[in-house]
Amino acid sequence: MLRWPSCIFFLCLSCLCSARAAVVPPKKHVAFHDSSQTRYFSIGNDPILLSDTASCTISFSRAGNLILVRAKADSIEGNFILDTGAPGLVLNLTYFRNYPTTSHGDEEQAGITGTSSSVTRTNVKELTLGTFHYSKVEADVLNLSHIENSKGVKILGLLGMQLFKQCEMIIDYEKNLIYLHHVSRKEANRYQHEMLNDTAAYTIFPIELTDNRVMVKTEMAGKKLRFIVDCAAESNILDSRLPNKVFDQVVIHERVVLSGAGSNKVEALYGNMTNLKIGNRIIENLPVTITNLEKTCLSFDGCVDGVLGFDFLSLHKIGFNFVNNKMFIWK
Repeated sequence: MLRWPSCIFFLCLSCLCSARAAVVPPKKHVAFHDSSQTRYFSIGNDPILLSDTASCTISFSRAGNLILVRAKADSIEGNFILDTGAPGLVLNLTYFRNYPTTSHGDEEQAGITGTSSSVTRTNVKELTLGTFHYSKVEADVLNLSHIENSKGVKILGLLGMQLFKQCEMIIDYEKNLIYLHHVSRKEANRYQHEMLNDTAAYTIFPIELTDNRVMVKTEMAGKKLRFIVDCAAESNILDSRLPNKVFDQVVIHERVVLSGAGSNKVEALYGNMTNLKIGNRIIENLPVTITNLEKTCLSFDGCVDGVLGFDFLSLHKIGFNFVNNKMFIWK
């Protein structure tokens, strides 16, 4: 079975595109991953959250267009990338090489530049993020040194959707804050952050969680498209296999070379897409990278048509209720 872990998608899009190792011809740089009682919950193989509060506010810093938060895996503390395009936790092999691992030969890590090695996993006894404490967290293990080299910062891993899918999350890029709330079953139909009280200030869009990835339906040139919402992708992405009428809405500026995990490289195009429709909102102009997304098809639900990354998300204050499948975009 082909498995597309967040990290590979992130590496190929955000990290590698941002590095821009080769550009033909050379042009300007364009960046391309209230209860007082303790809560216990686990769904399937998801990690168990142990917390004495349902809400926490987490400050973040940035490495390029990537969101960095402080977290601790067992006794190892440092920077993790918030990655809503990742299905789960990913650890950097450099700092977790002494952890026992298992290899899953029937699953492969795949990304834009092609198929990589088989999946290697380990387990973390406790992961701490703000006031949230997760136990028994399964994690993929990968060498993330090329992210560190391109960004010049130590990266312990990626924090993926499995950690947040029972939460409401609001990302405020202006204040560099993330607001998290674990939505209990009793709250599922009524909880919302106080920032959502003024319903005239934002628009609600439906989302879906597929293979622990955030999906949103969009439209271009009358063609219905599925995009992944990925805060660790430093560029928006459009699949090069889409029909010509979609690309009539794209102005190409230059060619770029994407370098993925390993030594594989692929050529891509960079430009601006116009008239992307999400719900009843039309986005007039967004930077976009065009490349073949065939290798990033989901395990059970086909391929995606594109990715909405930093260039889209940072335009607004943005929030998600992963329990009720809603995305909030402030006006």
